[in-house]
Amino acid sequence: MEKQYKLSGLGCPVCASNIEQKINDIPGVRNATVNFATQTLEIETESENEIPLFSELEEIVHTYEPETTLKEYSPAENSFEKEERKPKKFRKRIITFVLSAILAIAGSMQPEASAMRIFLFLLAYLIAGIRVIRKAINSIRHGNWFDENFLMSIASIGAVAIGEFPEAVAVMIFYEVGELLQESAVDHSRKSIASLMNIRPDYANLVTGDGTLRVNPVDVKIGDLIQVKAGERVPLDGIVEEGRSMLDTSALTGESVPREVFPGDPSLSGSINQSGVLTIRVNRTFGESTVNRILDMVENASEKKAATEKFITKFSKIYTPIVIGLAFLIAVIPPLIGGGSWSPWLYRGLVFLVISCPCALVISIPLGFIGGIGKASKKGILVKGSDYLEALNNVSIAAFDKTGTLTKGTYNVTKVLPASGFSESYLLETAAYAEAYATHPIAKSILRAYGKDIDFNRIEETEEIAGQGIRASVQGKKVLIGNRKMMEGAGITPSQVTENGTVIDVAVDGIFAGSLIISDEVKEDSLSALKKLKTLGVRELVMLTGDKRSVAEEVGKKLGIDRIYSELLPDQKVEIVEQLLREKPEKTTLMFVGDGMNDAPVLALADIGIAMGKLGSDAAIEAADVVILTDEPSRLPALIEIARKTHRIVEENIILAISIKVLIMTFGAAGIAGMWMAVFADVGVMLVAVLNSLRILK
Repeated sequence: MEKQYKLSGLGCPVCASNIEQKINDIPGVRNATVNFATQTLEIETESENEIPLFSELEEIVHTYEPETTLKEYSPAENSFEKEERKPKKFRKRIITFVLSAILAIAGSMQPEASAMRIFLFLLAYLIAGIRVIRKAINSIRHGNWFDENFLMSIASIGAVAIGEFPEAVAVMIFYEVGELLQESAVDHSRKSIASLMNIRPDYANLVTGDGTLRVNPVDVKIGDLIQVKAGERVPLDGIVEEGRSMLDTSALTGESVPREVFPGDPSLSGSINQSGVLTIRVNRTFGESTVNRILDMVENASEKKAATEKFITKFSKIYTPIVIGLAFLIAVIPPLIGGGSWSPWLYRGLVFLVISCPCALVISIPLGFIGGIGKASKKGILVKGSDYLEALNNVSIAAFDKTGTLTKGTYNVTKVLPASGFSESYLLETAAYAEAYATHPIAKSILRAYGKDIDFNRIEETEEIAGQGIRASVQGKKVLIGNRKMMEGAGITPSQVTENGTVIDVAVDGIFAGSLIISDEVKEDSLSALKKLKTLGVRELVMLTGDKRSVAEEVGKKLGIDRIYSELLPDQKVEIVEQLLREKPEKTTLMFVGDGMNDAPVLALADIGIAMGKLGSDAAIEAADVVILTDEPSRLPALIEIARKTHRIVEENIILAISIKVLIMTFGAAGIAGMWMAVFADVGVMLVAVLNSLRILK
């Protein structure tokens, strides 16, 4: 049983981690995940009866974040919803800052050690720090001694105890300012990601007997008719029944060119109707629609955390108790050994505590990964977890299905080979008229290649010969179109054709007129995509296909494939991928790209399974770790580049945060850095790390 909640106002990443850990400790909870970027809580239990009481969850949330509100979250809502900052909360913070600052300035103007000076500083301290101290007490009451509120409270109370009143007030004032700046930076990051995901439809115009009725897309059923006017977003997947228009699918696929649709064409939810009125028959519920799948994948991607994120979570739990211990040793050991004054060393220990807060790491790294996932989604690439995004940094082997992945997956006339005395145009026109009444894929490809309207009055009769082809009479001429067996049966000897593909021979009045080659075409961007993958460091390109050897080798040679496996059954594909997984270098990954139902087992087996989602089967999309909505191989190198940029920025944040903190902590322990520098270092590093994470979205 799964249940989702919204955590409105959640602004503290450390608190989010603590809330998640505490809820996971509740009996009956199998897994609880707090998504800081989307401010959602998802709880998974063994049964419906084991869902924790709402009051129990609310108490845990308010222990760590008193100003955060908890409410049940419907899958029909957008977890990246626009959330306005409460004016009351914002004004309260500003008033607190101004009042405490005025009191601190007034206190600094009083004579040293005077009662009024002490009173004004203490009052300023209480006004600025009461919220932090209250949260620290709440945390201690629930057994959590090592959060940022505790660190700031101990440091500032210690400063008061040794008479460093200005520093104590400064810690609280600048910590509050830092909190506001942090919330502002995180809100900006969330809004940047939300803008990428602004594709959720607000309503659907349901066609009823009395006209149209505006309803929630969740309430529309399969088979219902909906109307989409110009400028409106298509709310659900379906087939166009009436009207023609241009659909802007850029928010879904990243394709800038609008797509024209006619009656009978599919329409994807989330696209925008640019002109005309469309009547669409719904073929998927909202929960299964394209737009909901995209949102669900992006919003829930942070549940599958990358190794870097897991490391930072573990690191912060070990790091905080260690720095508290070090601060204690700095404050106590030197006076005991040297017998000097306690105050300077206590002050150094307190400075050490202020600097040590791990916020910059805890907040910026998850935001970095969710930013990378958001950037990929903008290009029509859905990554189901930050662990997959991280794994894409080390791809050594890229394996591909052929049909529908590297090739278009549709039959096309690729060559027209007229015999002596016949022209290409005549041969193609004759073949099209002979196949005009046929419905099989080869006939459709010939008619598509002809590209003109058929005058059915010219066709006098047609007869299909099972397993051979068609006999037709077109304007008094006897036409045979089919395979070699048909030609030889009629005493006609066709020319030998060496090209790969299905050969369709044509004869007119007993004379061989030529051949058409029907084959699957390579996608326009396949060659450039594979070349770019090689440039990016992918060592080996492999193709796995059930197609015949000659066709596979022709396509493979054209695309520069290193290893080609053909005439494979689904279980043989699995065996080869298992072999490739054993062969790949240590600490590298294998990605497999496919689109069909028979690719699902291999997609699940590979380190990274990538499905071509536009034409791909639902089974392939479900089994894959990444879905490419445009079916374009060129999105693969773009995806790896996004993964590497994300990894680079996350690494920069880790190095920046740790190196600056170690440097300032060293200064603090040596007595060079004071409280002011400590607070500025903590807040500054956090802001720089968050802003650096936002670069991924550019």
